[in-house]
Amino acid sequence: MQLAIKRILFFVALFGLWELAIRIFHIPAVILPSPVDVLLSLRESLADGSLIEDLGASFTRLIIGLSIALIIGVLLGVFLANVKTADETLGSLILALQSIPSIVWLPLAIMWFGLNEKSVIFIIVLGAAIVMTINMRTGIKNVQPLYIKAAQTMGSTGIDLFIRVMLPAAVPYAVTGTRLAWAFAWRALMAGELLSTGPGLGYTLKYASDFGRMDMVIAIMFVIGVIGVTVDILIFQRIEKRVLVKWGLEQKEAA
Repeated sequence: MQLAIKRILFFVALFGLWELAIRIFHIPAVILPSPVDVLLSLRESLADGSLIEDLGASFTRLIIGLSIALIIGVLLGVFLANVKTADETLGSLILALQSIPSIVWLPLAIMWFGLNEKSVIFIIVLGAAIVMTINMRTGIKNVQPLYIKAAQTMGSTGIDLFIRVMLPAAVPYAVTGTRLAWAFAWRALMAGELLSTGPGLGYTLKYASDFGRMDMVIAIMFVIGVIGVTVDILIFQRIEKRVLVKWGLEQKEAA
């Protein structure tokens, strides 16, 4: 509760200083709108339903792209962890691709798929699948040898050993990978939607920028940031913490 109060007071003070700076220095709204202008823009978007439409379109693309990315990431991570040659060759390529920002792939995505949903989903998959692959591979590679030897002593080998011992032991890494994949996918979605032709937060951001609606630009940026933080804190952080506690990697907080 104290943490929530601190954060609320911080943002109230931040918005107050922002509003004060606008009034003191007479900064034009076209350069930096005031918090009041941003709130009015948000209210306008909610009133005409455009914000809800954008959120629906963005989350539809995100769910499709993230689901594909997680499946690819898990399968590829398992493959790399179990096949040494693939890990030494394909694994090095995946590590190299991790350093390339998602937005860099936009020109290729447009050339391959055109300005449509496929391009945006392609960018999301690239942004999320790589980080999921790396975490899944690391999780299986880091299974304690003691667990494997104990299972082998009891007669577990091959697929049975993988399903009963290695895969469960890698769950904390998989959960962390999912959380990171969400963050990468969310950012990749915004990058991809900047050049999309339909409704979406990124498309509206670009549209507002083209017409000099800086109040709308900052309002959309605010929505993007709030959704990103809220989903991470309320969903992924909680799931990750519970898994870490259950697997004995973190102590449970005292009530």
